[in-house]
Amino acid sequence: MTARSAHPGAGALRAAGGLALAGAAALAWASLVEVRWYALREVTVPVLPAGQDPLRILHVSDLHLTPGQHRKVDWVRDLASLDPHLVVDTGDNWAHLEAMPALLRAFEPLLQLPGAFVLGSNDYVAPSFKNPARYLLPDARRTPAGPPVALPWRELVARLTGAGWIDLSNRRDVLEVDGRTLSFVGTDDAHLDRDRMPPAGGPDDARTSDGRSPAVDLHLGVTHAPYRRVLDAMHADGVDLTIAGHTHGGQLAVPFLGALTTNCDLDLRRAKGLHGWPGARPDRPAGAGSSWLHVSAGLGTSPYAPVRFACRPEATLLTLTSP
Repeated sequence: MTARSAHPGAGALRAAGGLALAGAAALAWASLVEVRWYALREVTVPVLPAGQDPLRILHVSDLHLTPGQHRKVDWVRDLASLDPHLVVDTGDNWAHLEAMPALLRAFEPLLQLPGAFVLGSNDYVAPSFKNPARYLLPDARRTPAGPPVALPWRELVARLTGAGWIDLSNRRDVLEVDGRTLSFVGTDDAHLDRDRMPPAGGPDDARTSDGRSPAVDLHLGVTHAPYRRVLDAMHADGVDLTIAGHTHGGQLAVPFLGALTTNCDLDLRRAKGLHGWPGARPDRPAGAGSSWLHVSAGLGTSPYAPVRFACRPEATLLTLTSP
């Protein structure tokens, strides 16, 4: 009896079927599981003057909150149990005209703590439907979008500042936190070209306002989108640590390789986490001639691209220590 030979296209069909099944499984994981699998990152930054006790900063970013995201609201509320000394919010808080009540509920316990914030592009305008492949472009602003839907960002700013948080959108400010004096410099969203670096040495610069040597214990930079021009300006300003969001950590990553995009001109290896800036080796700690940079992968996504893969949504507890 002669064996029957397989159809020449059978192997290719099986391979295509296997790929389709794997793709469907990955999409289900990204859209049903990982996008809601919130993670608390804990990072130590050796940046305080010698002999000081640790200082805990909670970094929250990119909630992109919409009505009905009750699990995210409850998870953010519970972050207050970490008892941070300071909360830093790097923007893109909401993604819907009706999200203010949910956002205020999420932030309610955190607003009892000292805080600082900047706004992101989606604090000003709601996201709109677009081809998801746009996100993989080097800078998604280059593709035209539909008419923006304005969000009530002025009310948001009033709510946050009314609770005592400081607005660092193109501003400097100072806070007394845990017995220490912290100076801040911040910019508005560079993704919308709203960033204007406040000049150093003026009356709002806590390091020089009394005409003597700097009296602050720590100088922090805060921005939403970590464009290189902003990071360079903050490094030149002498910040000890810059805190940023916007990138979503790439949102869609390749396991063991990392992010596919940062949605700005920051290099892929700095898409999230703690790095030195500037420098050719982002995995090396900040040393002579560099400062620290922390980029959060954030807690949300656009409601039109509600997926994450190999990049869990996150908030970060930064524990600042003496070297």
